[in-house]
Amino acid sequence: MTIPLQPGIIYGPVNSRRLGRSLGINLLPVGLKICTFNCVYCQYGWTMVHDQRLVDEDLWPRVETVVEAIERALQTVQPAPAYLTFSGNGEPSLHPAFSQLVDEVIRLRDLYASSSRTAILSNSTTILNKTVREAIAKLDVRIMKLDCGSDKCFQSYNRPCRGIELTAIVQGLSELSNVTIQSLFSDGPEGNFNSENISAWIERLKMISPLRVQIYTLDRGYPSDQIFPVTKEKLAELGKRLQKENIKAEVYCRDK
Repeated sequence: MTIPLQPGIIYGPVNSRRLGRSLGINLLPVGLKICTFNCVYCQYGWTMVHDQRLVDEDLWPRVETVVEAIERALQTVQPAPAYLTFSGNGEPSLHPAFSQLVDEVIRLRDLYASSSRTAILSNSTTILNKTVREAIAKLDVRIMKLDCGSDKCFQSYNRPCRGIELTAIVQGLSELSNVTIQSLFSDGPEGNFNSENISAWIERLKMISPLRVQIYTLDRGYPSDQIFPVTKEKLAELGKRLQKENIKAEVYCRDK
């Protein structure tokens, strides 16, 4: 079973596997999942608005509303969270004022929670947009998605909207310094854990030269009934394979 959408702009702090105590920032309209992907494994279920933009831009939370919500949270959350993380119900960088909001979050962090770091969990599809890429580069931690190496896997696993190409994503990621790649692997007929895709995925990683790669598997609900978790042993073997390619790997898999 998938989980409900975040009901507001701020959620948490949550205990993240990768970031520790993290205050989530959801820039998506209330009650909508807007994403350029329709991943078979998404914890929020199938994508409601599968596009690179929202026809009615008035539905997006206003900059002033977002700033007020973050300021209120930072004045009340104690101790300060380890991270202030752009994430939420879809792809955060689709917000029309994303660049401005990054600047505002950094300003508020410096004012109220100087020990906190800024981060983003992104699906990487907006990375070729120069303004978005420059905004993401300002954040302390950039965790960007790359689940697939082959176009066939990309189309069936991430299910991108029209106009999104894997080669362009890899190109954009290669232009972003100190990037962390996150990759979710699953087994099954619609999964991406197969030798053909993994070999192609590793070649794409070499083009990007990431700071590190975080690999993990299904841990929450997911909409497809054609996938299932990869075993801890298989993930560990993949991690070792990356290390042999001089790619720093971090494996996240909870004991069952």
